[in-house]
Amino acid sequence: MTLDGFEHDKTARIVAVDWARLAADEGKRLKALGVDEGAEVAVIHRGIFGGRDPLAIRIGSMTIALRRSHALAIEVEAV
Repeated sequence: MTLDGFEHDKTARIVAVDWARLAADEGKRLKALGVDEGAEVAVIHRGIFGGRDPLAIRIGSMTIALRRSHALAIEVEAV
């Protein structure tokens, strides 16, 4: 399951990131923020309009915003 489709306020572990789907600079920024295999994340907010963009995720003690296209590149599993 991708992070985009994961349940709100549930914890997930990142099992894979399809870095090829992301621009190099975007991938570098996400890695710097800790978005990588093994990290635990939770979707804490979704945009309210049609595309449900952006998503706010909690990773560690940080809250970061992701585009839905980025969340589609992140494979997760429930913890």
